Amino acid sequence: MEIDRFDRQILQVLQQDGRISNQDLADRIGLSPSPCLRRVRALEDAGIITGYRATLNGKALGYTLMALIYIAMDKHTPERFEHFENEIGQIPEVLECLLITGQDADYQIKVVVKDMDAFQELLLNKVTRIQGVTGVHSSFVLRRVVDKTALPV
Repeated sequence: MEIDRFDRQILQVLQQDGRISNQDLADRIGLSPSPCLRRVRALEDAGIITGYRATLNGKALGYTLMALIYIAMDKHTPERFEHFENEIGQIPEVLECLLITGQDADYQIKVVVKDMDAFQELLLNKVTRIQGVTGVHSSFVLRRVVDKTALPV
């Protein structure tokens, strides 16, 4: 799909306010509502817009501790990685899992928990029990310096 300036504006606005009405979106980018809605639907159909979601305040929900966990695997086989990825995807506290290079680890996961006891429970009774996990190194987030999800368009 060819992206023009109107599409870029739509994407910028929707990344900031996914609940904006079509009328308000159309007004903001300088289109009438019908072509604006057609463009949004085309961006969805093309897989550029993949969904809409609410952003929650973790601290307000009691999640006060965020950590990055670096995980080393015993075997570097597609089956071992697939098993790990399936298992780690089932853990609700895992916000992100990245297969990485350039470290002594194979994966970096970002987790959020209520406190250090919950972190210990997560690490010892869930993460390290996944078959193939041989090494774990954790770092705790002191402060989010940049926290955005919007992509540059």
